[in-house]
Parts: sequence; C-alpha cells; structure tokens
Amino acid sequence: MFALPIVGLVISTAVGAAPPSAEDAAIAQSLAEMLRDARTVISNNQELINNPELGDKHLTGQVVLDQAVKSYQKATGADPTTIDPKSRRGRLLRDDGLDRRRNRRQPGDDQREGDGVQRLHPGSVFARLVSEDFNQMAKGEAEVKVTAPPELVRNRKARPDAWEADIMKTKLLTADWPKGQSYSAVVDTNGRPAFRVAVPEYYAGSCLVCHGSPKGEMDLTGYPKEGGKTGDLGAVISITLYH
Repeated sequence: MFALPIVGLVISTAVGAAPPSAEDAAIAQSLAEMLRDARTVISNNQELINNPELGDKHLTGQVVLDQAVKSYQKATGADPTTIDPKSRRGRLLRDDGLDRRRNRRQPGDDQREGDGVQRLHPGSVFARLVSEDFNQMAKGEAEVKVTAPPELVRNRKARPDAWEADIMKTKLLTADWPKGQSYSAVVDTNGRPAFRVAVPEYYAGSCLVCHGSPKGEMDLTGYPKEGGKTGDLGAVISITLYH
C-alpha cells in the first residue's frame, strides 16, 4: 500500500496554451483519489486474497467499490455518489472502471497457480485493469495510468511516456519536492492540448514485502526486489484530460 494523501497541485502552463480550469483540477484529483482508495482496499486485503484455504472471500467488486467510496469520503470530505452524473466530473468518475468491475470475480481469482497462491500483486493488477477499463470508456476524452520511475516498472504497459519520465526526474524525484505534492501542466499530448497531472505515491511499510530489501531477492510474485525504503517514490498516478 502506498502512503500519503494527495495534496495541492503545482501547475505549469505551456506558452500559448489555454490555462487549466478549476474543473480540470477537480476532475483529475477525484480520479486519482478514487483509484488510490480502491487500490488501498485491495492492498489491505492482500493476505485474504492470497489465502488458498478460502474459497469465497466475500471481496466482490461491489464490496471494493463501497469501501473505496467510504475512503474517498474520509479523505476529501465529499461523497462521490452525489456529484452530478451529467457533469464531466461525475461522468468520468463513474467511468473510472470501478463500476465495470463491481460484478466481476474476486480480485486474484484468475491469477492463481496450482498451489492456490496469488503470483501477481493484486493491487498492481487491479489498478491496471481499472485503468484499462476507464481508458476504453473515456477514449478520446481522458486517460488514467499508474506508472513509475523506469527502473521500477515491472509491466511494460506501465512504462512512463516522455512527459511522465521527465516530470519524475526533474520534479517528483528531486530532494526539494514537497512530499505528496502533485504536478500538472497543460501540454500537447498525442497531437492535442491536454491537462496532465502526475500524482506521486510513496512506499509504505507494506510495499516493502515485494519492493524492499535485500535488493535482487525474489519476492512472492517472482520478481527481484528493488531495495526500496519507506518514503521512496514507488509509483505515479498519471491523469490526462484532453481539451
């Protein structure tokens, strides 16, 4: 599980680009918060998901969604279910992929091996599947991706693009960058102007089971550990809103 809440945005606007609206920032923050809250639910249930002795763990898509909504309310003080579904923010928040996963199998059920043990980290897999669902539903309007510094990326689909890699290197990974602060900019993306946000996430203690020390030792998923420490930048939620 990653640590620290999302805090204020640092916004950069390219020369000649239209400044972002307050709605852009609100939408991006809502999408990132909901994804983070849902992934935290999965991470908090890692041991339950991994338990081969249990069949039905009662961790359905609906349960994950309900718990994520509660976490969202606690973090933001707002109820995401009350946002006008006809507004862009409400529509994209409902397109975030969680609704499409509410009736699917329990996390990890399709990723087990013969011994019944989960070999893929369900939080990472869940985030990727939710992002893919969202990108399909919001195609041409918005995109969500969970990426990381290049040396930490385990799935090629999560590799950072040029903008994400640059922001990590020149902003989020620098010693003086405020912990938890997001960065955003209005930049051309895929030939179109877009409001882009990079939300940093840092390793918490629970992350180090797979990503900690000793570096190079195989973790339970079969990947070598990265030697990370609590507080290190471990992932970035990347949000793109096309204009």
